[in-house]
Amino acid sequence: MSLLKIDNIHVYYGAIHAIKGVSFEVNEGEIVTLIGANGAGKSTTLNTVSGLIKPRSGNVLFEDKSLLKVHTSKVVSHGMALCPEGRRIFQQMTVKENLEMGGYTRPDKEIPDSIEEMFTRFPRLKEREKQIAGTLSGGEQQMLAMARALMSKPKLLMLDEPSMGLAPILVEQIFEIIKELHEAGVTILLVEQNAQMALSIADRAYVLETGKISMSGNADELLHNDAVQKAYLGS
Repeated sequence: MSLLKIDNIHVYYGAIHAIKGVSFEVNEGEIVTLIGANGAGKSTTLNTVSGLIKPRSGNVLFEDKSLLKVHTSKVVSHGMALCPEGRRIFQQMTVKENLEMGGYTRPDKEIPDSIEEMFTRFPRLKEREKQIAGTLSGGEQQMLAMARALMSKPKLLMLDEPSMGLAPILVEQIFEIIKELHEAGVTILLVEQNAQMALSIADRAYVLETGKISMSGNADELLHNDAVQKAYLGS
């Protein structure tokens, strides 16, 4: 079943035509990744899906309902959560307070159990429960950003460059967590510059070039595609 459908969206920044007729879909239970070079339009596409940017034309459908007239603040309550580029955690709050903020759309009585669920999934955060989030390491901050997004119990988790700025060993840890989330039934839309890692865990993939989708298909096939290897995998 198609959970998310992006239909021919066009996005402008002033006179700049940033996204040019992009269409794709994410089916329930999949990991779908958008890969491409810096400036290809990956984050703009994700921000359009999450309602932070409104397209000039086209449509964003979630569970067959258009989100174009849904206020950005209400998108989470529809079942979508964004883990943004650069993590954007609340730096001056504790780890636990960040998680509480992530659950703001949920009934208060459900929050404690959800926090414990996140601490089980991310044991490192349990150890840092009372620590100010801005003092965490980069990898810990990424875990916190993901856990905060999961607090809303989303039907679709959107991850924007989760490996950015992390050491290779931490990148592997984050991607292991993404795989575990997928195995637990979370549908994921992943935007990632590390094409090798993204394609190795995704079901399907779309390649963005200068605001257009240039290729799409089975992620494993794209991983072994000569053009993709030459452009994005350094081989």
